[in-house]
Amino acid sequence: MLGICVCLFAVFTHVLSQEAEEPVFYTCTEGYEYDRVREQCRDIDECALLDDACKGGMQCINHFGGYLCLPKSAVIYISKEGEQVPLPAVPAVPVVPAVPAVPPSQPQVPRSSGNQGVSLSSRTIRCAPGYTADEQNLCRDIDECATGRHTCGPEQTCYNTRGSYTCQCPPGYQKNGDHCVDRDECALTHYCMHRCVNTQGSYYCECNAGHKLASNNHSCVDVNECDVENPCQHHCYNLIGSFLCQCEQGYELAQDTVSCQDIDECSFSSYMCQYQCINSPGSYACECPEGYQLQGNRVCQDINECETGTHNCQDDEMCWNYYGGFRCYPRNPCEAPYAKTSENRCICRSQAECQGLPPSIVYKYMSIQADRTVPADIFQIQATNMYANTHNTFRIKAGNEAGEFFLRRSSNVSAMLVLTKPLSGPREYVIDLEMVTHHLTMNYRSSSLLRLTIIVGPYAF
Repeated sequence: MLGICVCLFAVFTHVLSQEAEEPVFYTCTEGYEYDRVREQCRDIDECALLDDACKGGMQCINHFGGYLCLPKSAVIYISKEGEQVPLPAVPAVPVVPAVPAVPPSQPQVPRSSGNQGVSLSSRTIRCAPGYTADEQNLCRDIDECATGRHTCGPEQTCYNTRGSYTCQCPPGYQKNGDHCVDRDECALTHYCMHRCVNTQGSYYCECNAGHKLASNNHSCVDVNECDVENPCQHHCYNLIGSFLCQCEQGYELAQDTVSCQDIDECSFSSYMCQYQCINSPGSYACECPEGYQLQGNRVCQDINECETGTHNCQDDEMCWNYYGGFRCYPRNPCEAPYAKTSENRCICRSQAECQGLPPSIVYKYMSIQADRTVPADIFQIQATNMYANTHNTFRIKAGNEAGEFFLRRSSNVSAMLVLTKPLSGPREYVIDLEMVTHHLTMNYRSSSLLRLTIIVGPYAF
């Protein structure tokens, strides 16, 4: 709370003659003028008189004998008989307590005797400085501004007052001695929210990037760049004093932070797709080679052309599916002197023609992926008939010239074909696996042959 205690001194200078008809004049202190109706000195309202009394959005508060420049948000209190009463936003012109005065129509003789500034012989009035006697022998104010009897500079404005005058500088300037100099409003107080720029006789406010001046030309408000400029290629989010761009899925911000560029997901890893990754704007897709179909998003699954009926095998041919394709084999693989007895089994019935040949051949087919890790168990051979007092041996009779396979005896009646080298495809291997049976009691031996066709796919899946 701000208590304002105002002491008012009204000085009256009067010179009157010892006779009742002599004229009387009154002089008030600076900031007051004489009210002939009320016959008292009253305050001059500088806020109403001066249009530019206060700068920078400050409010002008009239005060006894002067005025105050205060912020518009200020709450002012005055003391009144021990109470604190808030001053209104637009204060009324204070009424100066009445000062006893002697009107010209009712002159009074001063109590003290002696000369009071009036010549008794000539009856000529003597006026105070700034006044002059008129034809009625009354003291009238001299208008120094109109008569040119002032010392105001060419850039100053002269205002006449009771008994004197005042020199006022243009708006934005202040007196420095007898001259007017620029008032640096930016140094006086914080008129601007962000930045204040002083100019000759005035100033203006500037805002930081992402802000603009409000309607009062002092405050700064945020600029919604997303609505004004729409600077982002995809999505724009406004921030206080700035903005943020965001790209759609599959894109990333470019170096200019507003454009969006495609993300090449295929360059991240070779495991994005099992076979081939195809990048596209904002996305990517996995593709599979011929003979495969996409399972899920990245895995390729072999198409069984034999089951789907998309093969071209003839009626006398058997369709065999392998990884990445199919092959057609004759339904009757037996060649002379062998004859087909059951599915995939051929027997030689003529001992004369089968001299030195295995009595039976069984045809089998299998598929494996290319580049399979080794060693790997891939096929098991097992005797169909078991006899007492017999001993079986197993061997690879043909088709293993490069040594890609090895036949490991598991028991007396079975053996395991082991892959010893990675195979690349597509390729077909035909391996003859022989089982020789030794009859211990009868002292003779027999053999049977399994012709295994191995088809290696073109890929490792």
